[in-house]
Amino acid sequence: MSARRKERAEGEIVSEEEDRRSVEDEDFEEVMKEVAFSTAARKENAPPKQNIIPHIPEVVDDFLRNFLRRAGLTQTLNSFEAEWYSPAQKLLTGSLTMAGTGVFFIPDALTHRQLLLSELETVHRETDQLRQEVLVSGDSLVRMQRERDFHWLQYRRVAEDKNRLIEDFKQLKKHLQSYAPALRQLDDKYQAALRQKMLISLQKDRIQNTTEERLNQEKVSKERSTKRSNSGDKSSSKSSIRHTRHQEDTEFPVYSCPLSSHLTQVNFEKVKSPSSFSLSCTIRAHELPISCIDLHPQQQILASASDDCSWRLWALPANGEKVAQMVLTGEGHSDWLSGCSFHPDGVKLATTSGDTTVRLWDLSHGCCVLTLSGHSQPTWGCSFHSCGHFLASCSADKTAKLWDLKSQRCRLTLRRHTASVNSVCFLSFSNLLLTCSADKTLAMWDARLGVCTATFHGHQHPCNHTTFSLAGNAIASCDSRGIIKLWDIRKPALAVATVDAGPLAANQVAFSPSGKMLAVASSDAVVRVVEVDSCMVSCLSGHSDAVQSVSFDHKGESVMSAGSDGVVNIWS
Repeated sequence: MSARRKERAEGEIVSEEEDRRSVEDEDFEEVMKEVAFSTAARKENAPPKQNIIPHIPEVVDDFLRNFLRRAGLTQTLNSFEAEWYSPAQKLLTGSLTMAGTGVFFIPDALTHRQLLLSELETVHRETDQLRQEVLVSGDSLVRMQRERDFHWLQYRRVAEDKNRLIEDFKQLKKHLQSYAPALRQLDDKYQAALRQKMLISLQKDRIQNTTEERLNQEKVSKERSTKRSNSGDKSSSKSSIRHTRHQEDTEFPVYSCPLSSHLTQVNFEKVKSPSSFSLSCTIRAHELPISCIDLHPQQQILASASDDCSWRLWALPANGEKVAQMVLTGEGHSDWLSGCSFHPDGVKLATTSGDTTVRLWDLSHGCCVLTLSGHSQPTWGCSFHSCGHFLASCSADKTAKLWDLKSQRCRLTLRRHTASVNSVCFLSFSNLLLTCSADKTLAMWDARLGVCTATFHGHQHPCNHTTFSLAGNAIASCDSRGIIKLWDIRKPALAVATVDAGPLAANQVAFSPSGKMLAVASSDAVVRVVEVDSCMVSCLSGHSDAVQSVSFDHKGESVMSAGSDGVVNIWS
C-alpha cells in the first residue's frame, strides 16, 4: 500500500513537473514571439536602406536566462546562450548584415564598441588613401599646369610662324600674278610653235608625196609614149580623142599584185584582250555633238567633225601625257558636219556636211581648196582612194558619187540603193568601193566601171555604217537596231557572224589593224569591243551621251571614240 502511494506520489510529481515544463515552454514561446514581434516592428518603422544599430535591453536576455536557470533547464540555457551570442561573433566577421534591410544586431556594448572600432579603422584607412590620392592629384595638377604653359608657348610660336607664312604666301601670290602676262605670252608662243611645227611636218610630207607622184607620172608617161609609138594609126587617133575629151581626168591605178603583198609592210599589233582597255585620256573637243573622227595616216593627229559647223585637228598625248593640244581648226560649211577623212598623204582633209557639199581642205594653209557640189541632199560620209586622186561620197539622195580631184568633177554616180546611202568606204590598194544604205543592204562596186559586183542582204533594219578590214577579206556592218554582222567578201550571200549590241542603234564600226577586234559606237553611250573570232563583247563606259564614231590607232593598242557629248575619249 505504501509502495502504491509512493508510486502515485511520484507519478503526480512527474505529471506536475511535466505540466510545469509545458507551462514554462508556452511562456518561453510567448516571450520569443514578443521579442520577434518587437524586432519586426522596429524593422518596419526603420527608414529604408540605412544601417541601424538598435539597442536591445539587457532585461530580456536576463529574464530568459534567470527563467531557464530557475527551471533547471541547463541544456536549454546553454543552447540559448550559444544561439544568442553567435550573431555577435558573426558581426565581428562582417556577416551580421541582413540582406533585406541592412540592420545590424548588437547583443551588448562590448561588441558594439568593437564594431565601432573596426569602422573607425576603416575610416582612417580610407582617409589615408584619400590623402595619398590628393597628393598624387596635386602633383598631376602641377605637371599639367607646366605642360599647359609649355604648349601655350608652342602655340604662340606656331601662330607667329603661321602669320609669317601667310604674309610670305601673299607676297608670293602677288609676285606670281606679276608673272601671269609673261606666262600667257609664253603659252601663246608655245601653241604657235607647236602649230607651226605641225604645219611644217604636213608640208614636208606633201613635198615628198608630190616628188614621188611626179616621178611616177614621168615613168608612166614614158611607158605610154613607148606604147603609142608602137601602136597603129587607128588606135593612136582614138586615144587622142579620149585625151582631148577628158585630158585632166586621172586614170585608175592597176593593182597587179595581190593585197597580201601590201600587208607584208604593215606591222600588226600584238593581240590585246578587249577587256584590258581602260580610259586614259578625255578631250573636250567641241561644245556640240561630234559626228565623226578620223586618224592621220602617219602621225598621232586626230580630226573631229562637229555639229558646230567646224572641224578640228588634235595632237594626241604621248609619252604618258594626259592633255591633247588643238593644232588646227577650220570653218566654211553652212550646216552641221557629218563626216571627215584624211587624204592618204595626210596633207588634206575632206569633210561632208548637211549643206549637201563636200569640201577639201589644205592643212598646210588651213583653208578650203575645193568644194564639190552635186548631191541634192545632205552628204553623210566620204572616203579617199589609196592613190589619193579619187574621193567617194554618199548622200541622203540615194546615190554615191566618185570625184576626180585632178579634174575636179564627178566621174561616176552610183545608183542602186532605194534609200539614203549612209556610208561609203574604199578597200585599201584596190578599186573596190563599199556602200551601205537605209534600204537594209550593202553593195560592193568596181569604181573603174561603176558596176555593182555584189550585194549583201541580211539586215532587218536600216544600215548605218560599213567598213573593210585592213586585210580586205572581211566586212563589218551595223544597223539602227544595234545588230552587227560580219561578212566574208567572197561569200556575200550569208553573214559569217552576228552580234546583238541593241536595242539602241550601232552608229559606226571600225576594225583594228590586225582585223582581230572590232570597235562599235553605240547610242547607249557605250563603246563595245568585239573579238572577231569568238564574238565576245567587252563594254567601255565613259560617255554621257550616244557614241557616234570610233577608231583604232596605228598599232591597235588604243581605241578612240567621240559622241554627242562633244567629248573624245582615248582607251588604252
